[in-house]
Amino acid sequence: MPETTGVIAMAARKTTTTRRTTKKTSAPAKCPTCKGSGETTTEIRVGRGGRKTGHHQTGLCPDCFGSGLAST
Repeated sequence: MPETTGVIAMAARKTTTTRRTTKKTSAPAKCPTCKGSGETTTEIRVGRGGRKTGHHQTGLCPDCFGSGLAST
């Protein structure tokens, strides 16, 4: 049997660390053009002079592409 030298192996010392908390993010900002709806309305114009007919057409917002969130 091999002889032991009497040295006891010690366990590694545990270090204490503080927990890192994640910052809570607020809700993304709404698009100022469509006010968060993702759609814009335009009035229909007809003829050479661009006479307004009183009708409206909806479409995707050109700034946020329908997402409703402000781009940075």
